[in-house]
Amino acid sequence: MATVQTGANGWRKEWFEIEDATYLNTAAHAVMPRVSLRAVQASLEAKKAPHHITDSAFFEVPNRIRASLSELIGAKPGEITLTTGASTGVAAVAHGLTWEPGDEIITARGEFPLQYATWKPMEEREGVKLKIVAPRDRFITADDLIAAMTSRTRVISVSHVRFDDGSLLDAARVSAACHAQGALLVLDASQSCGAMPVDVGELGADILVCAGYKWLLGPYGTGFCWARSEQMDTMRPSPFSWTAQAADTFSALNFVDPKPSRSAKRWDAAEAATYFNLNLTAMDASVRLVLRIGPEMVLEHNRRLIDRLFERLPEDCVPASPLDSTQRGPYGCFTARNQHKTADLYQKLRNRNVVVSMREGRIRVSPHLFNSQRDIDRLIDAVTA
Repeated sequence: MATVQTGANGWRKEWFEIEDATYLNTAAHAVMPRVSLRAVQASLEAKKAPHHITDSAFFEVPNRIRASLSELIGAKPGEITLTTGASTGVAAVAHGLTWEPGDEIITARGEFPLQYATWKPMEEREGVKLKIVAPRDRFITADDLIAAMTSRTRVISVSHVRFDDGSLLDAARVSAACHAQGALLVLDASQSCGAMPVDVGELGADILVCAGYKWLLGPYGTGFCWARSEQMDTMRPSPFSWTAQAADTFSALNFVDPKPSRSAKRWDAAEAATYFNLNLTAMDASVRLVLRIGPEMVLEHNRRLIDRLFERLPEDCVPASPLDSTQRGPYGCFTARNQHKTADLYQKLRNRNVVVSMREGRIRVSPHLFNSQRDIDRLIDAVTA
């Protein structure tokens, strides 16, 4: 324990100190580290004199990001698509699959809205059915999703860690049930990847999407989608960015009859292959920092802080996430015992510059390595004041 805590303390210098608030809101958007901000500044400086930038530089940044992300999740670089967020990855999958009328897509009640915004329109477009599963107990579980499956289930699309309560899904069990009948698991890892170990082989997912501006410490407008190589070969053709060809130089690009890369690069967001994309230069630096730190350290540090939060909550507050730290992700939620007072409690925290999120009637507390026990104590002091 002491070794982990000392290690966590040593990483705090990677961020600029926030002096006017206690920031406990990484699950909403990360505080970008110093190294990422320096990368953006270097890219801006290069734009002042772009004649010094070689053509190869346009392709180096996205290639580095793919390599870093593949190392982070135990995948291959050619399986990584660079997107503008988790939603674009799920949309690419929805449009790429071949559907039959009556095919069934399962998601969970209270899921992050991208699930409904993506899959609901597919009912009218393709004649499929979206089934929304309610938890039989307090939190959605693998058992809930598996019990809802039928012979028509084609896709289960859910979060690895829920945005509204922090509960952690046993994805491996869900994927095993999916594969037993030829269905696919589409997993949103936006609230886990970067803050806890995520290995696509162990999870068994077929598609994994992730926003880049949370636990990957990048800016808005970044993210990635991973798909198994064999799954990509079954996808229908779709429009693609002109740089999403199997080429890493301008001279190798076909401008007359372009063909998309056979790798996941084919779904890259437009303008992904350029050094001057400020979002990608920041993401490049951020993901490499995540690798240096190690998601295991973030998870252990955060679970310790959330355990302390739950232990010190006053009697008029209750945890709204699993108490067992192995059943939740890198953050935790709580409410007032009287639910009607939760919004007032949230506003009380904001008035005292304790920055958290209010999600679906729960107060979400999401620290990172720049936070300490003192920050949790400040939150408790604000709650009890």
